[in-house]
Amino acid sequence: MSFSSKPRGRAALSNEAGRFEPYAVVAVEDGWEDDEPPPVLRTEVTDETPRSIITRNTSPDISFDRSINPYRGCEHGCIYCFARPSHEWLGMSAGLDFETRLIAKPAAPSLLARELRAKSYRPDVIAIGTNTDPYQPIEAERRIMRQVLEVLRDHRHPVAIVTKGTLIERDIDILSEMARAGLARVGISVTTLDPDVSRKMEPRVPAPRRRLETIRRLSDAGVPVRVMVSPVVPALTDHELEAILAAGAEAGAVAASWIMLRLPHGVSTLFREWVAEHYPDRAARIMGRVRELHGGKDYDPEWGKRMTGEGLFAEMVAQRFDVARRRLGLATELPALRTDLFAPPARKGDQLTLF
Repeated sequence: MSFSSKPRGRAALSNEAGRFEPYAVVAVEDGWEDDEPPPVLRTEVTDETPRSIITRNTSPDISFDRSINPYRGCEHGCIYCFARPSHEWLGMSAGLDFETRLIAKPAAPSLLARELRAKSYRPDVIAIGTNTDPYQPIEAERRIMRQVLEVLRDHRHPVAIVTKGTLIERDIDILSEMARAGLARVGISVTTLDPDVSRKMEPRVPAPRRRLETIRRLSDAGVPVRVMVSPVVPALTDHELEAILAAGAEAGAVAASWIMLRLPHGVSTLFREWVAEHYPDRAARIMGRVRELHGGKDYDPEWGKRMTGEGLFAEMVAQRFDVARRRLGLATELPALRTDLFAPPARKGDQLTLF
């Protein structure tokens, strides 16, 4: 389904059927709505009760082997989000459905507590926010992420969080307690410092200046923070790399990382529509640079290359990042989180130890 005009407050311009769907619904102009504004798309939330909550992966270019996603879909609506195609597995679109038809997992805390108590479980860092943002707007009401953090704190289990959401400040009490024990760290993604670019590209994400303030507040509370220049958008935001790193360091970040723009599956079509709408003067240049990074394609999923791209431009970005990072004293790796403190809390009726 395509929309004849841009839906207000959303990044995607279309809602094409997912790649697994046999049929598509297409909007047709009937001549009666030419003078009417486009409809406001409200966010819908449906609850899901999965059988398990810890997701495992064996990807060789990812630093963690387990993660938790309290939500499917993301109201932040970042046009470049590589997680958009995951909505197609639910029979929905990677476009506007991903931003407006969300799935919440209210049973996540209880499922997590059960899985952490399994006799076969061996602790290692759980990553949260690697697919969709746990601090997207609906978390203010649902509070699933906070309950997940409470379970991890009570089990003394390490966690690494990635977010663009300033709502994480609500949970500084838990995160600072865990950080003091070497059990928590946070990555804050800052794609651009330009509020106009950010509003077009990430329509429901807090402004860049506000995210920098979140870095400051977390850092002041003793939580190790990484500033993440993610993604670097060629010919649109790549010139800001050094400025973003400097702003993150000034706010208190102690480490940094970067990831090149990734456009898997339908994200490529959505991004091309978006860049043609908002930056028609440079759309060809942006997409040309993207294809240069991926061997002439919009995206290459090969492990070891998908995060950075390849070629002269990719090498230049990597070198610029490294020079700026060193100059600012930012690390690439944070100290390892502790796993030796892991201990499920006693429950009523449990046999007490004698020693």
